[in-house]
Amino acid sequence: QVQLVESGGGLVQAGGSLRLSCASSRRTPSSVAMGWFRQAPGKEREFVATISWDGGTTSYGDSVKGRFTISRDNAKNTVYLQMNSLKPEDTAAYYCAASRSSLTTRNENGYAYWGQGTQVTVSS
Repeated sequence: QVQLVESGGGLVQAGGSLRLSCASSRRTPSSVAMGWFRQAPGKEREFVATISWDGGTTSYGDSVKGRFTISRDNAKNTVYLQMNSLKPEDTAAYYCAASRSSLTTRNENGYAYWGQGTQVTVSS
């Protein structure tokens, strides 16, 4: 079974940057699309970004477009989320997920495996 472990979360001031990492325990993510989602207290889980198996296709949620960048290193079985110009409304638990296919999707139902999440808190 695929295990996904996120890291890199923390407390940052508004306008700052963080880079999240998602490491997989197996090579499965090299053949499937990967995604990042987030969930703030009292809110539904929200799509953040997704990347195809080869990194050639990416897609972003409207609220993060232009500020966040998703990337992957298949040799390291790791996916990254570079977050710049952070805002207090970006505060949430961020989850990495492995898709059921090689194609990108914004739908959380398209993801088979999920990490435990890493907390990002942006202070104003």
